[in-house]
Amino acid sequence: MTQKNHLVSVIVPIYNMEAYLDQALASLEEQSFPNLEIICINDGSTDGSSAIMRAHAARDARIRIIDRENQGYGASCNLGIEEASGDYLAILEPDDWIERGMFADLLELADSLAVPVDVAKSAYWRVFERAGETIKVPCAYKQRVKPDMQPFRVADQPELLLHHPSIWSAIYRLEWLREKGIRFREVPGAGWVDNPFLVETLCQTDAIAYLDHAYYCYREDTAEKALAFAHRNPLLPLERWCDMVEILERLGVRDESVWRAQNLRGITYSCTAIEASGLDHPGLRDKIVEVFSAMDPALVMDDAHIKPAEKRLFATLLGLPEPQISAIGYLPELAKQALYRLRTAGPRFTWLSIVDYVKRKRARVGS
Repeated sequence: MTQKNHLVSVIVPIYNMEAYLDQALASLEEQSFPNLEIICINDGSTDGSSAIMRAHAARDARIRIIDRENQGYGASCNLGIEEASGDYLAILEPDDWIERGMFADLLELADSLAVPVDVAKSAYWRVFERAGETIKVPCAYKQRVKPDMQPFRVADQPELLLHHPSIWSAIYRLEWLREKGIRFREVPGAGWVDNPFLVETLCQTDAIAYLDHAYYCYREDTAEKALAFAHRNPLLPLERWCDMVEILERLGVRDESVWRAQNLRGITYSCTAIEASGLDHPGLRDKIVEVFSAMDPALVMDDAHIKPAEKRLFATLLGLPEPQISAIGYLPELAKQALYRLRTAGPRFTWLSIVDYVKRKRARVGS
């Protein structure tokens, strides 16, 4: 099938996003690949989002609006999957936007390969607003995903599992999603349901293609917002992490690289929850013990990505002997991460990130 014969169905799950929705929909209308089916799921919006959708739909026949009572991000995406009629499916969150060549270039990559591609994925931009200025920096896996051949298995490129679950920087073969019965968890709100969808998709195929170019512009939550969310509901990310483990076990995944990535995510979520809410938050200690108990201690202890303090926390909560490790041994990994950030994000953003970190630490000490 040539690229010009493809149809891409784009799901836009919308709940109260009037500040950003116009830009999001305009970025779809301006795509260089025109054969799109744009499915706007109006998930019970109470602001001006509905009027913005309808204004765009009046100008562009490719836009279809489905109105319903609020049921959450996962349920909206599932409805979009059911309603889609394209060859490929994509997701655009309504507070983000995409650059003009995303679908054209991903389709060209998929069509260039000898076998059908189930997931064609790209890098993405992290977008920050600082003092009225929009700053774009590459995602944490750009320049790190380097497959020897395409398509490939995620176990051969685990960087795609190590970082933010960027499920929207991709297109998915719709027939394959339906064959595998891949759907989102349906919980109230956003619910971190992108986490289990990440492993549901990437771990069920050996036909992933990757393009190391950023198109999708993701408005990154600040660290303060992330910590505020963790303070409100610190158990939620850990519940989704357990959902991911359930999927990996159901699929019979045994690849060490996949489990190392899963371990790192679980430890990161646990430490963020402790930082935001304290280990004495009701139910948090027990939940973290549950998460840590699902990990192989040998993989945790010899993983260079995991900090010494995190390894000590892991051992303490599981009642294991205290590991004899030094912070000095982590310095090479710390230097490697710092050099990567300098190379990809530049010195100015790196410096701003350090300043933000110091401000947060001081604020926590003073509180």
